[in-house]
Amino acid sequence: MSMFKWDLVDPGPGEAVAPHQRLAWGKTVGLGAQHVVAMFGATFVFPIVMGLDANLAIMMSGVATICFLLIVKGKVPSYLGTSAAFVGGATAIYSYSGEGGPGGPADVTGAILVAGVVLALVGVVIHFLGADAVNAVLPPVVTGAVVMLIGFNLAPVATQTYMPADPWVAIITMAAVILMAVGLRGFLGRVAIFLGLIFGYVLSWVFDLVFGKTSLPVPSNPDPGPHNRVDWSGVTDAAWFGFPGRTEGGLVGNQNLAGNLDAVGWHTPAFSITFVLLVLPAVIALVAENVGHVKAVSEMTGADLDPVMGRAVGADGVATVIATSVGGSPTTTYAENIGVMAATRVYSTAAYFVAALVAILLGLVPKFGAIVNATPPAVLGGITLVLYGMIGLLGAKIWRENGVNFANPVNLVPIGAGIILAIGEAQLKFTDDFVLTGIALGTLVVVLGYHVARLVAPSDRDDGAVITVGRPGTNVEDHAAPHHHDHKH
Repeated sequence: MSMFKWDLVDPGPGEAVAPHQRLAWGKTVGLGAQHVVAMFGATFVFPIVMGLDANLAIMMSGVATICFLLIVKGKVPSYLGTSAAFVGGATAIYSYSGEGGPGGPADVTGAILVAGVVLALVGVVIHFLGADAVNAVLPPVVTGAVVMLIGFNLAPVATQTYMPADPWVAIITMAAVILMAVGLRGFLGRVAIFLGLIFGYVLSWVFDLVFGKTSLPVPSNPDPGPHNRVDWSGVTDAAWFGFPGRTEGGLVGNQNLAGNLDAVGWHTPAFSITFVLLVLPAVIALVAENVGHVKAVSEMTGADLDPVMGRAVGADGVATVIATSVGGSPTTTYAENIGVMAATRVYSTAAYFVAALVAILLGLVPKFGAIVNATPPAVLGGITLVLYGMIGLLGAKIWRENGVNFANPVNLVPIGAGIILAIGEAQLKFTDDFVLTGIALGTLVVVLGYHVARLVAPSDRDDGAVITVGRPGTNVEDHAAPHHHDHKH
């Protein structure tokens, strides 16, 4: 059957719609638009913090989704939005202190493009050898650690870069996202990031009206003088329809932090081995993420998707290569959209094709991109406090779900050391041209340290941690009564 022919169904209450089926086109378009909203917040927040063009990111997410669906032959319904896994690598490139100094947007997209090629090759390996071949090199204890160190390494970006622009706006926005994420049900709860961004935007505008201009520092200027939190001068000048402009030449550093994000658009990538090594750890996170998402879709649809697991991982790599080849953002399958499927029980790929087309059209509206670029830094601070923390804790989730035993020093010692190296932004200089920092150094220690530790450790050693924290369940089972001092003398 053609991928572009779906069986029309009219399901009863609670009945699922399979990937090869569709509802009436009116309902399908509505569901497609819902999927666009679901991926919205994260898909344009991450390009902003990576100093890339939001319009191009939205547009290429649509192109990437179509490529993904074609490669998996419609077997895995999923949307590809902007990946958060590369934010740390982009930050490392923009702040690189080795020979030649920091890179610019073209260096970031070039490094990520190579990572996309590597991810595609991993997909080929999984397709022919099975996921066990990858799990042998990257077991859950390692993948969980890499995901964790990527998230927690970004903490200073949220707290020291964005939050100082208005700490109260950041904290209130953060609180709103938390309350909406846990308090709202169904679809609204799944788009809490997007709703939080709108809330923070409006809150900043209210603060401008009530408290007037602020003189707090912005990422691009530690002493900006009195200024409005919300500045829409760029929005007024932006056109309603058009293709994203070309990136200005010679840009170095994160143009979002420099207050020059409008100078970033489409461009051809630049390549550097040093910068590639700074983003490669994200591939580990993406493998874990994609495998987890395919398994989640498999459970929901009741279909055995293991035979297309390699295709799905490889398709994400190919999509990332296509997106970054024109200066777009890296892609990944989106849990937000998988959540929408879980809530609606509509797994039709027709809805995803519609979503992709809507995203492409949205990317051709420069005024929309200007509104996104004008997001107050403090709002990004509040949102990234939640997002980066969630990314970090997803690493712990991988450990928990796979029963990683941290009483075993093989798991505890190298993993702990690598995480601290990454979070602490440690640097190791090899030559004037090559310096390993933060995430790249931490990942190297986690992966190599774990496998070396396994070789060194006795084969029968599975407990006896360096630091004893009590037997399993100790803290759960401790119900000792409070101790009362006897004051009698």
